[in-house]
Amino acid sequence: MNKRIIRIALLAAVAAAVSFGAQAKGTLRATLNASLNQLFPAKATIGEEYIYNVLAFSGLVGIDQNLKFYGDLAERWESSDDLKTWTFYLRKGVRFHHGKELDANDVITTFKLIADPKTGSSARTHMDLVETFEAVDKYTVRFKLKIPYAGFAQLMVERQMKIVPADRLDKLSTEPSGTGPFKFKSYTPGDKLELVKHTEYFEKGLPKLDGVVFRIMPENAARVAAIESGSVDLVWNLPLESIDKLKTSKVLTVDEVPTSTWDGIVIGNTTKPFDDVRVRRAVLLALDKAQLAQFSAFGHGAPTHSPISPIHPYFNKQLSLKPDVPQAKKLLAEAGYPNGFPVILHVPVGRPTRERMAIAVQYMLKQVNIQVEVVRMPYNRFQTEVSGKSPFYMDGYFTRPTLDTATYPWYHTTGSWNTRMWHFSSKRVDELLDKARGTTDEKELAKLYQTFQQYAVEDVPGVIAYVMNFANAYRKNVKGFRTHSYLWLDLRNTTLE
Repeated sequence: MNKRIIRIALLAAVAAAVSFGAQAKGTLRATLNASLNQLFPAKATIGEEYIYNVLAFSGLVGIDQNLKFYGDLAERWESSDDLKTWTFYLRKGVRFHHGKELDANDVITTFKLIADPKTGSSARTHMDLVETFEAVDKYTVRFKLKIPYAGFAQLMVERQMKIVPADRLDKLSTEPSGTGPFKFKSYTPGDKLELVKHTEYFEKGLPKLDGVVFRIMPENAARVAAIESGSVDLVWNLPLESIDKLKTSKVLTVDEVPTSTWDGIVIGNTTKPFDDVRVRRAVLLALDKAQLAQFSAFGHGAPTHSPISPIHPYFNKQLSLKPDVPQAKKLLAEAGYPNGFPVILHVPVGRPTRERMAIAVQYMLKQVNIQVEVVRMPYNRFQTEVSGKSPFYMDGYFTRPTLDTATYPWYHTTGSWNTRMWHFSSKRVDELLDKARGTTDEKELAKLYQTFQQYAVEDVPGVIAYVMNFANAYRKNVKGFRTHSYLWLDLRNTTLE
């Protein structure tokens, strides 16, 4: 670490200490890596927005730190025998932050917004399953699906599918109101996000904190310096390179969990030369995923074929993860690129694993004469100018609640992330993923998803290099907190001593 970075880190830590000094004793001081672009949960696309969503809003179904599903706004639910009709029974007496009682109309309004293409929600792909949704009565909603779908209730955990009030649609992005444990107070891009306790939260006695103030700190060094100095209480998404060092601290706890969060290369399948599957296969075969995981995640991750983690029982252990440079060169020659080709690889600043991976990819692809120019861009610009537009860029996505939600949006021809990112289309992959949606037999599901992984490495829509662990660091005075494998912050039971 050079002197300039150290100086920036220390200045940021001091500034944070001054800013946080006036906070109430029961207010947790935490950090975020980047500014939020959106306060309307249906439009959320980045981790910082997901954290805000789960603190300020609620969904029909929740997921705990052990990845077990539970009723959130829905007390219970049931499905028809054919798995095509799903009925959710809402809690009574739940209050939005502005005082309105939650009812079925709020739920229906929320899902209409998600289903509307004009909203631009990445969760819209899930609404393609739905034929109709209706309010049966004030506290009951019913979804009728186009196809049998065994995991429909689990979809309700998705980060964008938080319920918003029907009477404040014009204020969703400026004066948001949810039913979550914390209320929106203020937000200053580039500076901080402030939340305060929702005193009428439906879980009695929760949350235990008076509020949460998030300081936005893009620099890893600044976040680490802030937690070490005590000017913040918690660092979300601890830099992986800091885990081993901070685990030796006597004043900090580092809580690390495995996840299915992944990094990879988005490849535009309709843009030359990547419209030729042989070129995409060559890129894949030139990369040593084990080395990428070690170099990028400092060993706190594992190579994989797809979003299905190596620790998942459906992971296909028969497929090779090893590189094959001679075969990659042969495929490039067959595709008409015996001397390779130049390409720009865009990478977002502030996502250090992807920045490191980009450098390693540049070196590895040089072995097959693909000349990579790495272009780093500030994250906000990257989101607007590169994501979904460039044919070759670094990106990554967080753990999803089910294998369907981890695969279908990225690999199905109609998938919301696929149509935004790599524009991949495969009839055999579509048929397999469609079949998996209506399958409840575990052995059959294992076969389907193992075959899916085989197709993924043969057709190569893009490169998913590795899944990585997730860690938070917090001061010893923070009690009742556990790191969530879903990468959001559950602060309902957290206290400060």
